[in-house]
Amino acid sequence: MNIPLVVFCALTAVFAYPLGHGTAADIQVLAFANVLEQLESAFYTQALEQFNTSSFVAAGFASSQIPIQQIRTIASDENTHAITLQSAIHALGGQVISNCTFNFSSALTNVDRMFATARVVENVGVSAYLGALTSLADPALVAAAASILTVEARHQSILNLLSNATSIPQPFDVALTPGDVLAVADTFISGCKLGFSANPPLTVTNSGPLQAGTKLNFSSPALSQTTSANQVSCKIVTGGSNASFYQPMNDCMVPANVTGPMYVFITDDQTAVNSLSNMNGTTDSTMVVAGPALLFVNQPDLIGSLIRPGSNATGGTAGNHTKASTILPIVSTTSPVTGTTSAPSVATPSSGVFTTTISPAQASALLSSVGS
Repeated sequence: MNIPLVVFCALTAVFAYPLGHGTAADIQVLAFANVLEQLESAFYTQALEQFNTSSFVAAGFASSQIPIQQIRTIASDENTHAITLQSAIHALGGQVISNCTFNFSSALTNVDRMFATARVVENVGVSAYLGALTSLADPALVAAAASILTVEARHQSILNLLSNATSIPQPFDVALTPGDVLAVADTFISGCKLGFSANPPLTVTNSGPLQAGTKLNFSSPALSQTTSANQVSCKIVTGGSNASFYQPMNDCMVPANVTGPMYVFITDDQTAVNSLSNMNGTTDSTMVVAGPALLFVNQPDLIGSLIRPGSNATGGTAGNHTKASTILPIVSTTSPVTGTTSAPSVATPSSGVFTTTISPAQASALLSSVGS
């Protein structure tokens, strides 16, 4: 097999240990990861085709080249990840899943919706790799997956800033199983068999911003009218705590002191309701009734406000992930969130307000003055 020089170099760098034969389970995990990389690559490629410089200026960016440069870099990384994983799968004697179709039509209607979806895609990607590490038997594959994971985390931080949210909101990330990942991402994927079953999807139907104490309302095909709210609970997992939050489903609220992403499951585990449970790895799939849904509790970031001085991207955000509804994982302080909600409005400068592009040196000087 002829491997391009750039991929050969990537394989040499990534696989610090000699590549073994790989188990069937290893190959299945790599094949699943490769589909996620294909999804990410397709998403960013389509985003670059969909939006032009005026789109980003209208969305409040100080310069359109800031988001365009970052999206191009991320797209290139994702494509390199996909090619490298495909080469590794072939080297191990496996088959690449290459017949998937990715549909992002509902996620690319405007810049705000695109970045909101990008944050979901990257957070789920990080959590997918984190969850996969314990499933890999070959040390070389563990090292390879970890080396991709760290880059996905950098993408995550960049996208937070481009959304004017906290760049590094939590000290930890959350591990997900393939079923958890597909509960969020499966709506984008069709035409292929992935070897894993998706958890039933979960939609958060709140209208309004999310903040500490906000009561969450849910919808899911798994929550039938005969399902008693007393029989299930909501489990909230964040990277800002070393414990999971269990609450009754009909009284599930956003915990205090949470910033950034949080995964919400509906579970039939009643043993820990109204308590904290040590967050040890992924959620027990046998207990999951639906979800997770991915929610964001946003705080503005100083760097983000310099990048997007004309943005109004503050407040909490909710991820609605079902095939029957529009994928819009965002709600602003001015836009309600439903399965078919429109994107949050972009702040329009008033007659007495203007924005200007500043140089990196000017930005540095401004940050220094703030800190002094």
